[in-house]
Amino acid sequence: MKYAIVFIFQLFFSISFSQQNKSAEKTFILIRCDDIGMCHSVNMAAKKVLETGMPVSMSVMVPCPWFSEAVEMLKKYSNVSIGIHLTLNSEWKQYRWGPVSGSSSVPTLVDSFGNFFPSRSLLFGNNPKLIEIETELRAQIEKTLRAGLKINYLDYHMSAAVQTLETRMIVEKLAAEYKLAISRYYGEDGIDIGYFASPEKKLDTLMSRTKTFTDGGIKLFVFHVGLDTPELAAMEDLNLFGPKEMSKHRNAELNALTSKQFQDFLHDKKYRLVNYKMLIDEKGLNSMKRPSTE
Repeated sequence: MKYAIVFIFQLFFSISFSQQNKSAEKTFILIRCDDIGMCHSVNMAAKKVLETGMPVSMSVMVPCPWFSEAVEMLKKYSNVSIGIHLTLNSEWKQYRWGPVSGSSSVPTLVDSFGNFFPSRSLLFGNNPKLIEIETELRAQIEKTLRAGLKINYLDYHMSAAVQTLETRMIVEKLAAEYKLAISRYYGEDGIDIGYFASPEKKLDTLMSRTKTFTDGGIKLFVFHVGLDTPELAAMEDLNLFGPKEMSKHRNAELNALTSKQFQDFLHDKKYRLVNYKMLIDEKGLNSMKRPSTE
């Protein structure tokens, strides 16, 4: 009888301790802002996010004209984990860019003007050579390192760099070579923040998404921020699927991200804000796994 009582007590203590540990586990919230360096408006919006002081990840577009400004800005903030937004497309009608490695080095990646194609379908319809894709992506990494940025991870603009298994393997090869993480390779649960929601409904849509996920794991919120300036308003997406009045959408995403309502949610005690540097430090690079879906 004595041993039975001891066993029951131990069992109860074990279950109780397990429940306490489970309740103590926090859901990781990861904020990633894309397209940094695309233009001045996006950089200034990113600055507003950085000034909140929260841990944040920002993905830089190396081939874009405002890359240098982004570099100088990002160097000033310790709360940011920097990634490269591997770029193989140039989607704006009057605002185009081409490869860092030079169009003559990667002729199958560019149009007749030496610019990247505006869509993945046009790029891969041109039968790009894998060696040229690797050459260009490597050039983007090397340029970032020469600029003095400490980079932690890779991701991919418009998913072009992971369009096929072969191109994905190039990204994975480069990540391993340069000892970088890859976004979405830590089992992140991507949360749809309502990219196509109207600007006036952006915050409400974002907050409604926060009520749909279960506790635990890593929740990834991807934002495309910008200021509604004449510079950004003048850009027209060559792809039909892009939202109209893009500058208003990006400004609304910035306002939603920095709003008191969303910031209060992020700082709830049951959540923990992290960036990719923090994930690397705590989980290591060896724990990454190729996602089955994205």
